[in-house]
Amino acid sequence: MELDLTHPIIQSFLLLSASAFVPILLVSATCFTRYVIVISLLRTALGLQQTPPNIVVISIALFMTVFTMTPVYHDVKESSYDLYKSGELTQSEALESGITVFSEFIISKTSEKDYYFIQSLRSKEDMSSDIESSIINDLATLIPAFMLSELKAAFQFAFVIFLPFLLIDLIVASVLMALGMIMLPPISISLPIKLLIFVLIDGWTLLVGSLIRGF
Repeated sequence: MELDLTHPIIQSFLLLSASAFVPILLVSATCFTRYVIVISLLRTALGLQQTPPNIVVISIALFMTVFTMTPVYHDVKESSYDLYKSGELTQSEALESGITVFSEFIISKTSEKDYYFIQSLRSKEDMSSDIESSIINDLATLIPAFMLSELKAAFQFAFVIFLPFLLIDLIVASVLMALGMIMLPPISISLPIKLLIFVLIDGWTLLVGSLIRGF
């Protein structure tokens, strides 16, 4: 006998149960990790310690994630919950359809190298169980591989951001040394220059646009 997921009490129970896994899913199966790492490293590249504050960094990354993941949410909802509610799919079919659509999204953002690396770490017993299941539904392998791909992409993105600011630091340090101002900390001169350049090029808009388009 299948549970009626459309019943208000059942829906409330499922919603409360699923809410406990939201932080884990947010970090492990969305673009939140990439966004928060890049913005945090941008703050380091600028030479700022706690500006913008952590709560601002997390909030920006969170709302960027919601914006980016909204189409995926609609695809999952249309392919599983809506069809189940209309009676076109059974409970198990709706669940499998939703996981499949979400897995396809994860696969599209995961490199093959990372996937096969995670798969190679699994035991032979776990590998034998994959024969009966589709690779799309193998979330136990896909999610760690997806996280590896996101970490690599975040640090590659941050490296590109660091280069111009590092160049400014080197130029300022060289000029101060040439002028004999050894006692003057280079950061006191390079910081306002970096902030000025970042504002003039509309850095936040470029950063947010590049992150969202890159995902």
